[in-house]
Amino acid sequence: MSDLLAINSIYRATEGEGIHLGQTQIFVRFQGCNIGCYNCDSKDTWDFIDDGNMSLESVIESIISLDVGLSKRVSITGGDPLHPKNEMGVIELIKELKSRDYWINIEAAGTRMAYEVFDLVDFISFDFKTPSTGVRQRDKIFKKLNDQFEGKFQVKAVIENERDFARTLEFRNEVFPEGHSFSWCLTPCFNTDENFPLERFKNVVRWNEKAGGPFRVIGQQHKWLYGPNKKQV
Repeated sequence: MSDLLAINSIYRATEGEGIHLGQTQIFVRFQGCNIGCYNCDSKDTWDFIDDGNMSLESVIESIISLDVGLSKRVSITGGDPLHPKNEMGVIELIKELKSRDYWINIEAAGTRMAYEVFDLVDFISFDFKTPSTGVRQRDKIFKKLNDQFEGKFQVKAVIENERDFARTLEFRNEVFPEGHSFSWCLTPCFNTDENFPLERFKNVVRWNEKAGGPFRVIGQQHKWLYGPNKKQV
């Protein structure tokens, strides 16, 4: 195994989506993803770096240099940090950060369980893949997540149209007919080739209200502020 990690970027920014919206932290973005979501806004992270490009020591040094005045919070994202090519490097990084008392969130694509990673981190942001992503979602994986990591995760779903909302609601009702204790967030899709999708945002809010408000609707704040194409914000 290479002692280099496949890193796309390391940067300091404010969380723009999900239940930690508004929290300043350090983002470590891994390179490499083969999931292929149609509406992915980070396609520059898809290609793999076979031999990596940063040592673990360099990654830690970069995080520490950016963490001045912060509360030791790191979000590991991608790409897909849980792809088998990345997973061992991610585990090494998490262990080193935990030895330094960092709080760690992992951005998980929702396509596989990574038990050792999930055991180590403080929080899991888990995707539900809607029809507009072109990725098929499995229900068993959510049952396993809820059974083994209750109280330690959120589920995020990107909603582009009413079909996406209807499928998310149907899936929730099928898999968790008696309700659930975690936060399930709907993110109105903000594609890289469009202006702020105000009507889509209003529709998602309206659909959720009509369904009785089972979800939290949280937009992508960083895209409102800087536009859908701006990176490292």
